[in-house]
Amino acid sequence: MKLIMASSNKNKIQEIALMLKGYEILSLQDIGFNSDIEENGKTFKDNALIKAKTIYDIYHIPVIADDSGLCVEALGMEPGVYSHRYAGPMQDDSMNNALLVKNLQGVSNRNAFYECAICYYDGAPMFFEGRVYGSIVDDPKGNNGFGYDPHFFITSLGKTMAEITIEEKNKISHRSIAVKKLGDYLNELSNNIR
Repeated sequence: MKLIMASSNKNKIQEIALMLKGYEILSLQDIGFNSDIEENGKTFKDNALIKAKTIYDIYHIPVIADDSGLCVEALGMEPGVYSHRYAGPMQDDSMNNALLVKNLQGVSNRNAFYECAICYYDGAPMFFEGRVYGSIVDDPKGNNGFGYDPHFFITSLGKTMAEITIEEKNKISHRSIAVKKLGDYLNELSNNIR
């Protein structure tokens, strides 16, 4: 089965493709889509739906789209839907991380979670969500992952998300939890078609 992943983020596509074996995952580059999709939703689910519906309405192939980010308790759940552009629209991971650490200076509550909302769209939306809990550390550790991973400490593992392998991450991450739910749904869907 072919699925379009409404993303240009190679890391996300690789993570999801590894978890959804047996499906042909096409990226936005694969289908020649180069336009920006304005993600102006107020929640992760809103943004996932905006992306999925936009691509489905053009190509009429089932689409999966995710929106995910970091939510920090002491910052009123920021950066939230602005995780990718926390330090501004033209910034990168290092600038977003620097702003996060700066905004948490002197704050003792470092509780945080990564949240992922995946929308599967084939004319109607289905949503799958996942969360992983941890805390924010000032000093980055690890070279794996992307985004806030070097600062996201997973207490149960005693490591940051950037210190674990992609295989380990794909067992516990917010995205893996949501993708597993999606995979179960797709398997059920294909069993009902047979």
